[in-house]
Amino acid sequence: MNRSIKGLFAGLLFFSSVVNAQSVTVPMGGNAWALERSEEGVRVRNNGVTNWTKINDGFTAYIRVTQPGNLKVWLETGTVAGNPKLAVSIFGQTQKATLKGAGPFYIGEWNIKDSGYVPIVVRGTKKEGCCFPDITALKLEGAALTDKASYTKNNEGNFFHWGRRGPSVHMGYQLPKDVDAEWFYNEVTVPTGNDVTGSYFMANGFGEGYFGMQVNSATERRILFSVWSPYQTDDPKQIPEDHKIKMLKKGDGVYSGEFGNEGSGGQSILRYNWKAAITYKFLLHVVPDGDSHTIYTAYFYDGAKNNWLLVASFRRPKLATYLKRPHSFLENFSPNQGDIERRVLFGNQWVRDNKGNWHELTKARFTADNTARVGYRKDYAGGVKGQQFYLRNCGFFNDYVPYDTMIERQPTGIAPQINFNALP
Repeated sequence: MNRSIKGLFAGLLFFSSVVNAQSVTVPMGGNAWALERSEEGVRVRNNGVTNWTKINDGFTAYIRVTQPGNLKVWLETGTVAGNPKLAVSIFGQTQKATLKGAGPFYIGEWNIKDSGYVPIVVRGTKKEGCCFPDITALKLEGAALTDKASYTKNNEGNFFHWGRRGPSVHMGYQLPKDVDAEWFYNEVTVPTGNDVTGSYFMANGFGEGYFGMQVNSATERRILFSVWSPYQTDDPKQIPEDHKIKMLKKGDGVYSGEFGNEGSGGQSILRYNWKAAITYKFLLHVVPDGDSHTIYTAYFYDGAKNNWLLVASFRRPKLATYLKRPHSFLENFSPNQGDIERRVLFGNQWVRDNKGNWHELTKARFTADNTARVGYRKDYAGGVKGQQFYLRNCGFFNDYVPYDTMIERQPTGIAPQINFNALP
């Protein structure tokens, strides 16, 4: 193709994208986060922003655009009492408005200089009475918008919940062929500042469950190990007796019970005050028990005590297997924290087969959940840093990594040193 044709073709593409400029309505129920995280502050519900009572409080909403251009902003609201005043900021440029009469209320126009996420910050500056109005949506219009813009478009499939949680990301380790893997070893490091409340740094995932560490609140952290029942239900009370996960043993101080909502099964929790910037070791044992059962046993290494702690051992019916689908993942399970970025490093992955041989896992596939795949959120990434795999999500960063990418790290060549006979 010669230069003149190339230029014409490129010009047509640019013209086409600009012509495709449009208006969109961004519902706050799936795309907004409160500025002030407190019991008295703004709430984001499925119907939008509510409980907006404080001066200088408000919310941030996000949309990802695929081209530069102008962007006009309107607010769609509930009932407006008095004439409240608001300040709306995009990339540090603020425009003010007084809401009078009935909406939608035009705020102003901004020039968006590049593609990527656009944070729209709305603050209340003056009000009459108790509250600022509820905000149900932002109406946006301009050349920056095309049909490729990314935001949570509606609540079909409860996507306001999933969209505010943000995309979950996974690293699926590639097992060697013709290996019956009995043990799965992994090391996890959460960088300083990334131990955000609502995070699950899942280390040793397998075909029938998961094992990793969580930040459950400002004062509580957990090691969580769960095995799904073969019976498909979100209510553990519906599981027939012959499909239930049976607890065989558990460690000191470990809570055990059942879980639901995302499948159902057996669950064990060790409350443990793990810390950022420290590397933790996870060990999982998966072995068939007869022709139709499998035993799963999880161990967590306590560096302070220099020994392996038993978390729990479960017996699962309807399947006899060795380790399948070893993987790690990073998720945020708190919708109110879905605008905060977090990262995690996974290193030195190994499996030990049923003959006692160690195999290092250096290849993995980076994947993401349906929130990413439908295009509602594009703040996800995975790759290699040194000899470790990394996962990254939430926070509305722009340099996302395409999911379903194959990744390979450099091997360490040093198998784990574990005295299996000394394990509890």
